[in-house]
Amino acid sequence: MAQSDATDNLRRLASEFGELRKLVNDRIINDQVREKAFDQLYEELKQYKDDFLFQAEKPLLLDLLLFYDSLNWFQESLVKQEMSPDVIADSFQYLIDEFIELLYRRDVTPIEQTEAFDRKVHKAVKVVEVDDVEQDYQINQVLKRGFARADRLLRPEEVVLTRVRKKKGP
Repeated sequence: MAQSDATDNLRRLASEFGELRKLVNDRIINDQVREKAFDQLYEELKQYKDDFLFQAEKPLLLDLLLFYDSLNWFQESLVKQEMSPDVIADSFQYLIDEFIELLYRRDVTPIEQTEAFDRKVHKAVKVVEVDDVEQDYQINQVLKRGFARADRLLRPEEVVLTRVRKKKGP
């Protein structure tokens, strides 16, 4: 009877071991299928992201290519010496206006020019001393235009600032 109990225990153990092996194999196959599905999802997500970025940048890139065409036309006209100095000046102003229009289409606007210095939108890169108190903290010259997008500063306006000359003591 002890031998038959031992045989039954071995059979039960072998059966349980077989079931465990089957569960482990099923789990491995399940994990492989899941891993393959995640890899496929990540690849699709990457493609969507790449396409989204391309579609988001495409209008800007097309505008830049149009501006590139205008620059090429201007260069060719200069090389061929087809334009008088007045026409060159007008054509160059046209290029600047075209570029500003490109910025407007992207909601980028130049900062409105003012006479008074404002730390929020101006960056003083040089100071000129003056004697007139009314000219203190006034903008003498704009060196680089400032730009904002959707009421957020992209680049401060670089200016030359006037300051009242300090009087030297006795």
